[in-house]
Amino acid sequence: MTEREKRDLGLWYDANYDAELLEEREKAEELCFALNHTAPREHEKQNRIIGELLAQFGEGSTILAPFNVDYGYNCRIGDNTFVNHYAYFMDCAPITIGNYCFIGPYCGMYTAIHPLVAGERNQGLEIAKPITVGDNVWIGANVTILPGVTIGEGSVIGAKSVVTKDIPANVLAVGNPCRVIREITEEDRIARK
Repeated sequence: MTEREKRDLGLWYDANYDAELLEEREKAEELCFALNHTAPREHEKQNRIIGELLAQFGEGSTILAPFNVDYGYNCRIGDNTFVNHYAYFMDCAPITIGNYCFIGPYCGMYTAIHPLVAGERNQGLEIAKPITVGDNVWIGANVTILPGVTIGEGSVIGAKSVVTKDIPANVLAVGNPCRVIREITEEDRIARK
């Protein structure tokens, strides 16, 4: 079994020294470099690079440079989603972002978990768990999302939060670790203020 096959099955795998995975990460790094060095008004070129880099990039979606991924082919972004500057998606496992999401600047989504024992870390081992962000989610600036987390539809994650566990739908959640503060209700509509 290859290291990529182990990774995709959710097993411990050699992330640092496997030639196939190193080559795939280098290809993604080159595409990110090209994207990040494309002029802001060159939308067609940006979309071509993003289309080559990501598994899915929805209609009407935007990614602002700089943007980085490990592989790219494990990232799926829905329609009309906005990803602000300095996002980093460590997509060792799938990262799925829904439609109409707003991702703040300096958002990091990290799917990899490393061994606690130093000798095992030094072997390059890790295991990866997917991240899922539902439709209509707003993620504030400087948010960190850790492996295996799902954020429910319509939720808001406050700036500088560290999301370590699943967040249900339609709630406001903040903090380190991120915790649900309250549900988002009709009282939150701007028209009611």
